Amino acid sequence: MEAFPEPIVLPREPDDSGEANALSSILPVVLAQNRFEDVYSDAIWQKLKTGTGVYKVTWDADKLGGLGDVAIHAVDLLNLFWEPGVKDIQDSRYLFHTALRDNDLLAERWPQLRGALKANAFAPSRFLYDDAVPTDGKSTVIDCYYKKWENGRQVLHYVQYVGDTLLYSSENEGAPLYEHGRYPFVFDALFPVEGSPCGYGFVDLCKNAQTAIDLMDSAFIRNTMVGAMPRYFKRQDAGVNEEELLDLSRPLVAVDGNLGDDALKIIDFRPLSGNYIEYQRERIRELRETSGNTETSTGNIAQGVTAAAAIAALQEASGKGSRDSAKTSYRAYGEIVELVIELIRQFYTLPRRFRILGRDGEQEFISYSNTALRPRSQGSLAGVELGMRAPQFDVEVKARKASSYTQMSQNELALQFFNLGFFDPRQAEQTLLCLEMMDFDGKEALVGRIRRLAGERERLLAFRELALTLAKKYEPGLAAGLESAAAEQDAPTESGRTPRLSRPAAESAGARLSREHARAAAQPEGAR
Repeated sequence: MEAFPEPIVLPREPDDSGEANALSSILPVVLAQNRFEDVYSDAIWQKLKTGTGVYKVTWDADKLGGLGDVAIHAVDLLNLFWEPGVKDIQDSRYLFHTALRDNDLLAERWPQLRGALKANAFAPSRFLYDDAVPTDGKSTVIDCYYKKWENGRQVLHYVQYVGDTLLYSSENEGAPLYEHGRYPFVFDALFPVEGSPCGYGFVDLCKNAQTAIDLMDSAFIRNTMVGAMPRYFKRQDAGVNEEELLDLSRPLVAVDGNLGDDALKIIDFRPLSGNYIEYQRERIRELRETSGNTETSTGNIAQGVTAAAAIAALQEASGKGSRDSAKTSYRAYGEIVELVIELIRQFYTLPRRFRILGRDGEQEFISYSNTALRPRSQGSLAGVELGMRAPQFDVEVKARKASSYTQMSQNELALQFFNLGFFDPRQAEQTLLCLEMMDFDGKEALVGRIRRLAGERERLLAFRELALTLAKKYEPGLAAGLESAAAEQDAPTESGRTPRLSRPAAESAGARLSREHARAAAQPEGAR
């Protein structure tokens, strides 16, 4: 969850930059309204445990009082069925999604089901829950998605039925379900399996090692119990009271007759060799390496490692598996955002209000609809119509939440840049040369900001030269003061760097003279 994603929408055409910026602002709001952070967490848990997390991105016409909005859910993989042998779910000819519903609720919503709901003929597999999940009085609702070619493009149709009763068919309605022509499901696999959109999870990879460790733990416990509770061979005619012998709270044990040396004989106990314990440690180490649950990844550093660079290198190496898993989740997240954009393109026919963060971090309220997203004419050329074009976008994903170590590193880097004078526009050329050899988050934005500051300084110097030229011609006394103030600003500091462009603590004579001339020029003639 430290790598929770955030979308950045990039235009493919210069004319679509405004829409890309608007989508980058409203998409986080749409996702937040769907509680996507909870959905993402549930799907990632399924991905780590079973190997595959599945998202469903649909249009819910009942949302917002009938206005409708995008709906995003995590889906149980056992309720999905597709064509065997396909690696990409979009290549399947049909896709089925099942759900178990109460018969009385189904009959209330669809009156044609009254009397038609009998024994449930189809029930998908389920996970083994701790609680008993009854299926009496329930029926399986099947959603079938399939693709067809219509008017030269591929569209998506949808059929919903229970048993033999048809509940809805988009093809019978005469319109496709979604214009984007893609199944509304996104698969996120951990360790991919050939010929399947699913993958293996950590349970699959670590099951054998964990089973062996559990068996050895059980054997060690039994061996410990045997050693802790001595056992004896007792002769039948030994005359020893067994209850008193086994009762450790009794200091005396009664016997009949003489007790011979062979009446009781302790059973020899042989503790396990250290080789077995070492073997178990190796299996535990194997399990931790396989699962990526090493000491470094959990924040524990081996003794003797004290250098910050060495600790950072160990943490960087230990996080390779999690970073790769996060990358695959980002690709799935990009597909989710693309589906959301297509649903907005199709269904946002009425303007909607969104509360977003403005450029200065303040709340703003904007209105948005799909008017600019719909296909529009490209005009004509030499009497030939150029057809219609719909804006297309690329989705870039970045981490919204960074780890505390990353934040600390970024803060330290910013302080180092400040101390080295990187933000001084007078050193822009040297700063840009240095930044070209560096790589860190936010580098492009910083380079652009420094270039703008350098440009502003160039314009400021040009105006200063113009002011000096005019002052020398019309106000020689003012010109001397301006030259003195300019020399003080351009003079390097003791550290060898030029100071920032700020007002000095002690006002120079030239600056004071300039201010007096400006005040005198601004006063009315009678007030002088």
